[in-house]
Parts: sequence; structure tokens; C-alpha cells
Amino acid sequence: MKGILADNDVRGQVEYLVALMNAEPWREFWLDLRLTLYHFEDFGLNPTATDQEIWERCQAEQVVLITGNRTLSGPDSLEATIRLQNTAASLPVLTIADAKKVNFSRAYAGEVVESLIDYLQRIDTVRGVGRLYLP
Repeated sequence: MKGILADNDVRGQVEYLVALMNAEPWREFWLDLRLTLYHFEDFGLNPTATDQEIWERCQAEQVVLITGNRTLSGPDSLEATIRLQNTAASLPVLTIADAKKVNFSRAYAGEVVESLIDYLQRIDTVRGVGRLYLP
């Protein structure tokens, strides 16, 4: 795994979480992971890309998608894609359970960071699970 991809719906929140991870007490853990924060444009993804296209690109590029709650809303939805294409080697999608709360609760953002770092540190043990929620 080489990084994380901020979904368009939580781009600001993920940038804030990465900023928190670059500060104490999490800085050492973030630096040890040696990951990069990516955005759609880094992989040539259009903001209107389908959930299926996004998930497939994440798997091909070996980056973990961090999103809000993309639901089962059609055959190319994120949930449908995970159900159809997920394998034991697939990276999970990390979904922020309450993305709006990240904006106004530093305590909650800290919980999300702790959960995020935990999953990223043991990414190979959570491959194939499909989706995990933060925190």
C-alpha cells in the first residue's frame, strides 16, 4: 500500500485528519507509515467517476479509499462493487462514520485518527473485509 485517497465528499476532512497525523501525538506513527495523501486528480479520476471506477483504481494503485457513506444505490455503487469484486487481497474502504462531526469536534477527529492509524498499521490483516468504519 502506498497511500490513501480522499473521496471528493470528504476531501477537506481527510486533509484535516492528515494534518492532525502530522502533529503530536500521532506524527511518529504517520511518518513511520510513509504514506501519501492522494486526490482524484492524482490518478486522473474525474470528480464524476463512478464508485466502481474509483474502487478499481484504488485497488490497481494500492491506495486506501477514505470516504463518507457511499451506499448501495445501483450496480456500479461502491457497496455493489465491493460485494462483486472484493477478494481476500483487496484493500478495504475506510468510511468516516460521521464526516460532519470531524469538522466541529477535535475529540471525535482524534478518535478517527487513532482508528485510521490502527487500520493502516495493520492493513494486511484487514484486506478482504470490504469496508471498515472510522472510528
